[in-house]
Amino acid sequence: MMMSFVENLDSLALRKSELVHRFEELIVPKSDQELEAMAQNSRALTLQNFGRTMRLFAPLYLSNECINNCRYCGFSRDNPILRITLDLDEVVAEARHLARQGFRQILLVAGEHPKFVGPEYLAGCIRALQPDFSSISIEVGPMTTQDYVPIVDAGADGLVVYQETYSRAVYAEMHTAGPKRDFNFRLNCAERGYRAGFRRLGIGVLFGLSRWQEEAIGLAAHLEYLLKHCWQSQISVSLPRLRPAAGGFRPLFSITDRELAQLLCALRITFPQVGIVLSTRERASFRDFLIPLGVTTMSAGSHTEPGGYTRQGSQRLHRTLRGRIVAPDFQSGEDQLATGQFEISDERSPAEIAGVLRQRGLEPVWKDWDQALSGV
Repeated sequence: MMMSFVENLDSLALRKSELVHRFEELIVPKSDQELEAMAQNSRALTLQNFGRTMRLFAPLYLSNECINNCRYCGFSRDNPILRITLDLDEVVAEARHLARQGFRQILLVAGEHPKFVGPEYLAGCIRALQPDFSSISIEVGPMTTQDYVPIVDAGADGLVVYQETYSRAVYAEMHTAGPKRDFNFRLNCAERGYRAGFRRLGIGVLFGLSRWQEEAIGLAAHLEYLLKHCWQSQISVSLPRLRPAAGGFRPLFSITDRELAQLLCALRITFPQVGIVLSTRERASFRDFLIPLGVTTMSAGSHTEPGGYTRQGSQRLHRTLRGRIVAPDFQSGEDQLATGQFEISDERSPAEIAGVLRQRGLEPVWKDWDQALSGV
């Protein structure tokens, strides 16, 4: 029988597990004293399960082509942005720049467009990068298990897919065209990746699309399900908040710094061994504040545009206008670089981030030693 979280989510309002009920109690409003007690508990559990280490990784954007219309995303197909898909040599040049900065863990990111970014293209990129990176993950449009197999065989060990929102109604409103409209296919993506052999699975919610407490409950239930059914993989969770992007989408909902810190602690207390990822979407001072509360993995020095590290592919830029490719027609003074998915907030270099971690008694981990030692 095929495993699926879809049925669990659809009945979640009526049948929450004891674990999800306990999590729900942790995300109701707390006094300063209660929140500090949660923070202390979260710190202790993080040290107990992960030690004084912080995994560092970098995203490498391969393409900003996309066939979906997502109201909140800079890559949305109707946005007349500067687009490019890097060729293999350009991907290698970008990756080598990251390797020179110390990274040995990399996340390959792309918009969803099978014509440009399919299994063969991804497998080729992974084979070319594998000698320099101990861990290669992908964050691309959802695929079938069959399509994931050659990507795993090429050397990818991690799959990241955010549901964006666990509300079917909000999801339908936000995704107006393209295959991403299929809520269930996206929701089951991690399970298909597990069957294909990925040993790391990452999920997350894009906070700002719906009430954060409701999203968090869906996320907690999903985590509980994956820990039970995909137990041979390492599970991680990301908590991104919406950032400004092309298209000018303005979120109707928000989650404050205090609420995000509380949510992070609630997740750590409920799921002591789950990795928690913190991206450069958050400003530097707030990232530094969150570090000891339960974060186990951080990105650093990120660019969210293809070719952003070394300006690869700038000679082949084009625009899309309602799905049609048109000439770039640059504006006066415009930087001739592909458009990013969103604006980052923490612009510190990887070396600066590593320095902050050491000052706080944490050891930056650039390499996936588990995989290197196991020879996987």
